[in-house]
Amino acid sequence: MRAIAVLSGGAARFYARSGVEITAAYPELAPLAGELSEAVLDGEVVAFDEAGRPSFTRLAERMHVRDRTRAAQLAAKVPVTYMIFDVLVLDGVGLADRPYAERRSTLDALAASGLAGPHWLVPPMFPDGPATMAAARENELEGVVAKRLTSRYRPGVRSPDWIKAKVEPTVDLVVGGWRPGARKLGALLVGEPRPDRRLRFRGRVGGGIGAAAERTLLAELASRRTSESPFVEELPREDAKDARWVRPELVVEVKYGAMTPDGRMRFPRFLRIRLDKTVEECIAEVKEAGGGR
Repeated sequence: MRAIAVLSGGAARFYARSGVEITAAYPELAPLAGELSEAVLDGEVVAFDEAGRPSFTRLAERMHVRDRTRAAQLAAKVPVTYMIFDVLVLDGVGLADRPYAERRSTLDALAASGLAGPHWLVPPMFPDGPATMAAARENELEGVVAKRLTSRYRPGVRSPDWIKAKVEPTVDLVVGGWRPGARKLGALLVGEPRPDRRLRFRGRVGGGIGAAAERTLLAELASRRTSESPFVEELPREDAKDARWVRPELVVEVKYGAMTPDGRMRFPRFLRIRLDKTVEECIAEVKEAGGGR
């Protein structure tokens, strides 16, 4: 989960990409405030599985907890690590307008001087793109992020200076409805959002939805029920049968094998809910891709 850390006055506050404060969810990160007197850092909150790989499933248990007692209990059971990959302010001096290579050098110097703890660290960077991608594939990681060394930090702006390269094709889509099946949630009906927030149908996703994800999805969808389909086109009968429609507000990440000529996914599998991502961000991505996949 992407998180900005603001360290000031002996306290550490963490904010999600949406701007919502998430400090209470991760009490084990509070001592980071003692590492730097005044700084703003960018990074990811990560929960690792038994094999040492980032696990969104494990992190999902922590993401929306705001009760301090419950958060402390989970911190002992499912600890997180703050992976610091950028420094935006240090000792009151703004660094965002400086090239990434300079910011990274500053961050490496902080790491060398001891910016590491039981729940935070500065992960290494690698100059060899193909080798890094091969290592990500070998270790079953999601992919890599490539950053232009001359790039400035541009908050809230998508740019070609930072590029995510995924090992397997995935896409962030918006849920427009669901169908019951052998379980309460048989499949999600997902689409690509247009500027008017209506959806272009991209397929039915039933695979990959575990018991915990099903409970979370049903709770999120229940609060968004509506009587009208949010899809632009009339869905095929085999997809729309017994459908429950919802307002197009919930973003999910889906892995797929290929995309058909008419824009439907082949062999889709649910990966995760993207509560950290807005429909507007999905619309912006569609525009960047040329108006649709």
